[in-house]
Amino acid sequence: MTSTTDVIDAVVPLAPDQPTWTLRRQREKVLAATQGSYDAMFSPSVEGISVTERLFVALHACRVSKAGSLAEHYRDRLVAEGADATAVAAVDAGKPVAGARLQAMLAFTGKLIERPIEGDEAAVQSLAESGLSTPAIVAMSQLIAFLSYQIRVAAGLKALAALEATA
Repeated sequence: MTSTTDVIDAVVPLAPDQPTWTLRRQREKVLAATQGSYDAMFSPSVEGISVTERLFVALHACRVSKAGSLAEHYRDRLVAEGADATAVAAVDAGKPVAGARLQAMLAFTGKLIERPIEGDEAAVQSLAESGLSTPAIVAMSQLIAFLSYQIRVAAGLKALAALEATA
């Protein structure tokens, strides 16, 4: 077992004496892969879609999914990246943002999170029309898939911790 902390630990604080903390660390490679995926998804080396754009996608995905602690994490990262405060507030409130490219990215994110069947060719084409390259569209789709996983892991751990608290 490892005592390494990661993003999931930051948004779902568990104590080492909790069974859920121990359970989470039974498969160290899953812990490492989850954080490794996070690190890769937000690496500056990803071309065609900036770290800030990816963080906006993450904030929107978390807001749509009602994942408050993860949304707070991504909001804080946006602030640390120097993102436009008006845009951060708009995305955080679910309001329209300036810029066709970011609007298209957020619309696509919402579709994949809430109504995946609508993530069809037309939705992908709207991303291309807003200036995203094919590799950027693939990277964004991978990011959204990762966010769906991350959101569910955090929600599951919170549910288990809540059960422990009532036991």
